[in-house]
Amino acid sequence: MSTPQQHTEHQRRWSQPKNAWGIVMRREIFAKLTDKAFLSGTILTLALIIGATALGIFAGNRGTRATIAVTTDQAAAVVRTTDQMQKATSDKNSFTVEQVASEEAARKAVSEGDADAWLRQQDGAWTLVFNKKSTPEVTSAISQAVQTQLMGELGAKAGMKPEQLTRAGTVQTELVDGGTDKALLTMIATFAFSILFFMSSLTFGMQIAGSVVEEKSSRIVEIISAAIPVRQLLAGKVIGNTLMALGQMALFAIAGLVGLSFTPYKDMLPAVGAAVVWFLVYFIAGFLALACVWAVAGALASRQEDLQSTTTPLTMILTLVYMAGFFASGTLAKVLSFVPVISSVLMPARLVAGDASWWELVVGLLLNLAFAVVTVLIGERIYRRALLQTQGVISYRQALKLTD
Repeated sequence: MSTPQQHTEHQRRWSQPKNAWGIVMRREIFAKLTDKAFLSGTILTLALIIGATALGIFAGNRGTRATIAVTTDQAAAVVRTTDQMQKATSDKNSFTVEQVASEEAARKAVSEGDADAWLRQQDGAWTLVFNKKSTPEVTSAISQAVQTQLMGELGAKAGMKPEQLTRAGTVQTELVDGGTDKALLTMIATFAFSILFFMSSLTFGMQIAGSVVEEKSSRIVEIISAAIPVRQLLAGKVIGNTLMALGQMALFAIAGLVGLSFTPYKDMLPAVGAAVVWFLVYFIAGFLALACVWAVAGALASRQEDLQSTTTPLTMILTLVYMAGFFASGTLAKVLSFVPVISSVLMPARLVAGDASWWELVVGLLLNLAFAVVTVLIGERIYRRALLQTQGVISYRQALKLTD
């Protein structure tokens, strides 16, 4: 026969909604979608991504267009060769010959803006004369044409074709493992993954902690915990914010990939696209673990002012992830790419570099998921026990000793 207290507890459990976590999750998502700060921050970040992409497209579409003044047929031939070489690589580049009668006329054409430069040969050397400022793109293109003509002449004397002479005088690079050098692309991808993971985890994490401590300080949590299980309250907060963080991250990734497809670097899309997909997958596992700990940080505090001390360990972890993404390399980067949370940045970056095997990606993800499960289990226990404690700031060590 049950006691009155047991009967009351039994009635309370039956009156609690079974899908309470879903209600909390929807509330968290709705709160984010109606938060002006969240929306303006998302729009601003998208604008920065689109702006950077548009700037890259504009720079790529400008091309090099120059009118070169010449006084000799040999100089005119160099300019025409330059134009042919540039059009072979880009239809946006063009070099036009401006034939003049004398050197005085050529100098006057440049000074008055009728020509961008004057190409002349003096004492066996070629010189480009500009007005007030030289143009590196024009200088580089003319220099390549001069070298090509010279190599052709030398090749004819040596009995070699121009392409053979070019190949013989070109130094190529390769890696020991046979891969290609993707250092620049890897650096850019690692920077993007690091900054996005840091910003998203910090922003959404502080919102979770702030939400928890706000409910705790106002005593609303006592009413909520009487209506739904604390475990489901935590699950709703964590899942809701994880979905919003993932959605925001996917939005930024899509914008970046679409922009990349319109730039001269569109051939990098397969490598970058695969890395982005894996980054999003790793992000879910890493953020799930951190989101639960952010909620714990809120439960350990009694006021908003207390969050600075309870969230410090999390901020240090995120800073470590951020720094590892920038400075880890070689063997250290490979080892850290298997460490939970840090692997969310380094493993996708290794995929861009081409030195991560499929089994390494899977193992790293499994380690992340295992860490997330352990963190959620321990975090839920601390959260449940510390949520209704209102005597002040509770340390993590004290929280582990609390009982139900």
